[in-house]
Amino acid sequence: MATEFKRSVLASIPTSSIPNTSNTNNDLYTVPANCDTVVIGLLLTNKTGSGITADVMIEVQSGQGANVYIVKDAQVPGGSALEVISGKIVVANTGSGVGDTVQVRCSAATSLDATISVLENT
Repeated sequence: MATEFKRSVLASIPTSSIPNTSNTNNDLYTVPANCDTVVIGLLLTNKTGSGITADVMIEVQSGQGANVYIVKDAQVPGGSALEVISGKIVVANTGSGVGDTVQVRCSAATSLDATISVLENT
């Protein structure tokens, strides 16, 4: 079993509702096939001078349960960052297709960037 640290970024997060199943615009990270993943950090950065709110959700792999919010309507002050995950959260893949997806939404278009750090076990 191989392990690898990875980082994924999503700039200028949209205001689309989540879960967004019509496109991948809100997708920050999707668990690859045949992989278990531990999220070790998630940072949301407000690029504007005004306060905004953000949502982060785990869109659970089809047939594996209900989607869950990591944060809902989290306040991110202007020009600052919010560390959403400072511990560990497991996102899963129970089959050969793609697994859980971490999605992000912002209250103001193009105001938020997100960075996620993960450890993949393949």
